[in-house]
Parts: sequence; C-alpha cells; structure tokens
Amino acid sequence: MRDLSLHLLDLAENSLRAGAGRISLQLTLGADGALDVVLEDDGCGMEQGLARRAADPFATTRTTRRVGLGLPLAAANAEKTGGYLTLDSVPGQGTKVHIRLMTRHVDCLPLGDLPQTMVSLILTHPEHPDFVLDLHSPRGQARFDTGEIRRVLGPEVGLQEPEVMNYIQHLLTEQCQMVFGGLIS
Repeated sequence: MRDLSLHLLDLAENSLRAGAGRISLQLTLGADGALDVVLEDDGCGMEQGLARRAADPFATTRTTRRVGLGLPLAAANAEKTGGYLTLDSVPGQGTKVHIRLMTRHVDCLPLGDLPQTMVSLILTHPEHPDFVLDLHSPRGQARFDTGEIRRVLGPEVGLQEPEVMNYIQHLLTEQCQMVFGGLIS
C-alpha cells in the first residue's frame, strides 16, 4: 500500500464484511511523532485462534481468495518504522486494531487522502454502518460522525446526495488540515 489511508480503507472493508453497524477510527499524533491509529468495530469478531493468526497472510476467512494481506501489510509497515500492530477481537462483540507508526521514521508511509477514503466508504455504504472519525494532535482535535449527520438531515435526505457529499468532503478536508496540517504528510 502506498499510504496509510489505503490501509484504513482495507481495514474498514474487513469490518464491513464482519457485519459492523459502527466503525470508529481514531488517529492520535503525539508530540514525539508517534501516530496511534485505532479502528474499532462492533462486527462479528474473531475466535481467539484466528485473531492470533490474523497477521499471517494465509490466515483468512475469505472464500474468494486464500490470502488476506490487509493486516500483514499494515503490521509490516508499522514495524518498519519501529511501531507495531495489535489486534483484539471477541466473537459477537467486535474487533479492535491498533497500529502505531513513528512518523519521523524515513520508512513511514504518508497519511494519504484520508478525507477521500472516508468519502469512498460513505458513498459505497450510505445507509449503514455509522462511521466515526476522531482526530487528535498537539494542534487540536476534531470529530466526524455519520450518525450525527443522519440525525440532523432526517430520513428524507441521504448521505449520498451530491450536496451532502460535498459538505462531508469539505468538512473532513478542513478537519484533517486543522489537526494534522504540516505535522504529517
């Protein structure tokens, strides 16, 4: 993967396949340059044996192919920077993936276009699930929640409406710039 936002897209797609009704993504940049990325979902979760082997590319629940590269590639990219990936999962309750990257390391992937990644997820799943994005850095914090937007718009206006998607794209771009602009690529 060429940037972190593509890893996040892949991990969110795993959550969607697990039947998640809510996918929460938190990015926290510390003053030391450590970026903690936590994705939590309320999907079906994994048995302990599969969760322990999840970073192995040959441990997958997919039937369309025998290789799952999302978690192994994310783990490898984190480890290249001196970071790590942990996975906690409980059957019937959901999964939590925590990736720590050292952003000042030469091998750290750029953040990429996180607003566009979120827009892509929302456009391809406009009715369900709810997506939450929490951003934190020494510059400030921001929160985005599709559930809140749905409550404000009411049932007669969908998230896939062009005006709504324009608003979401603009809001996410502004939030990422405010929290991370100039701190990480």
